[in-house]
Amino acid sequence: MPVVTKITTQKNSGERYNVYLDYGKGEEFGFGVDENVLIKYDLKKGRELDEFELTEIQYADDEKKAYNLAITYLSYRMRSEKEVHDYLKKKEINSTIIQQVIQKLVSHRYLNDEEFAKAFVLTQMNTTSKGPNVIQRELKEKGISDSIITLSLCEYPEEQQIQTAVKLIEKLKGKYKKLSQVMMKQKMEQALAVKGYSFSIIQEAFQRTNTEKESDEAWEALQYQGMKVHRRFSKYEGWEYQQKMKQDLYRKGFSIDQIQSFLDSIEEE
Repeated sequence: MPVVTKITTQKNSGERYNVYLDYGKGEEFGFGVDENVLIKYDLKKGRELDEFELTEIQYADDEKKAYNLAITYLSYRMRSEKEVHDYLKKKEINSTIIQQVIQKLVSHRYLNDEEFAKAFVLTQMNTTSKGPNVIQRELKEKGISDSIITLSLCEYPEEQQIQTAVKLIEKLKGKYKKLSQVMMKQKMEQALAVKGYSFSIIQEAFQRTNTEKESDEAWEALQYQGMKVHRRFSKYEGWEYQQKMKQDLYRKGFSIDQIQSFLDSIEEE
């Protein structure tokens, strides 16, 4: 059986040690080991180690290294169990060791999916414009169970959802001001749905917001869209030109009266 001949501190880490062994042919490097594992297995000069002990020590050290990796990963922000699992897997850690590390982290309360989910919802609610549906999907991607997701989303009250949706509508008015009233509302509804808000929240937010265009704003939007269409169909004349203009602008959400007013203004120029 190999005998421990020397133990030295590793240069780059005061908590890891190099263990040297003699298999009967002189001293040689045996393995590196964490300080806790060194103490646990009473490694010291003159200690004899059989093959089973060597395997056990190596496994314990691999587990300790994985645990330290996870602790460092958790030091930046809270993580879900799945995030830690995926991180350690990318580091090519043995799957059995990953499960043991996660169990230990849970028992030490470094990992808690319920607390993580609640904190995640509050952070997204207070720092982003995301609605519950998007937050729910992101939590699902992080491996959070449906029951915990449902519980954590209670942290995002409907009133605050509505208030955030209203702010989004106000912001989107400028982005879509050159569209017709109809298309502007449709685009804003789509944007809010993509952000994760339910139909009922979107409708309530619109009821609290004035999205009606002033007459000059409506005319400006009509002119902008109308001239774009006019440039496309200017090669046509008479009835064919009129029909193509009317069909295209109608699809863009303008009324027949609005379209006719624009066409009249074109003819006057």
